[in-house]
Amino acid sequence: MQQSIEVTGKTEEEAINAALRELNLTRDEVSIEIIERAKSGFLRIGASPAVVRVSYEVPDPPKEKTAADRTEEFLDGLLTRMGIKAEIKLTEKDDGSLYIELSGDGMGAVIGRRGETLDAIQHLTNYAVNRGMEERTHISIDAENYRSKREESLVKLAEKMAEKALKYHRSMALEPMNSYERHVIHTALQNYEGVTTCSTGVEPNRRVVISCEKTRPQQDGANLTEQR
Repeated sequence: MQQSIEVTGKTEEEAINAALRELNLTRDEVSIEIIERAKSGFLRIGASPAVVRVSYEVPDPPKEKTAADRTEEFLDGLLTRMGIKAEIKLTEKDDGSLYIELSGDGMGAVIGRRGETLDAIQHLTNYAVNRGMEERTHISIDAENYRSKREESLVKLAEKMAEKALKYHRSMALEPMNSYERHVIHTALQNYEGVTTCSTGVEPNRRVVISCEKTRPQQDGANLTEQR
């Protein structure tokens, strides 16, 4: 980016030297334009100083990092510290959220047991990128399509356990799941005729219970219709 200053002096040379001193630059580092030449006048009547314009290059100001830039930078650093080399494919959605797909060797370590490591990476990334930002950007991270495959298997599990609940007329408690997986179960069965779902227990052992509508379990002090 180019900037310039205008300096006056009794002579052109004096004006140029004054500009160079002010900028702490050499003649080779600037371009010089004479705006007005010095005039001595008659008996100093009508005298005027020289005016020169000295132009110089300054580095462009650094561009403000976007959420996408911050996300890619953070993930790259995190995965490097984990000793994992992965390709990071970032997609910005219409609502402003970001979807990240990770691929490469070692994705098993990225996903972890039942996606626990992947969830932790997603949580850390959301925290790091949104810290200090006025507007929050939701960031979803997947690896080798784990989440879509997991969601598909959860839907099948939900339907299978709903059938059992109806067949045996009793409640079916699923294994402990995180909030995202419980949400998938609740959503899959929200229109499933004859059954209701609820979440019970405390983290990290909170689980979904699938019940026949007429044999829905009761629990003192708990709202079993909570679907989280």
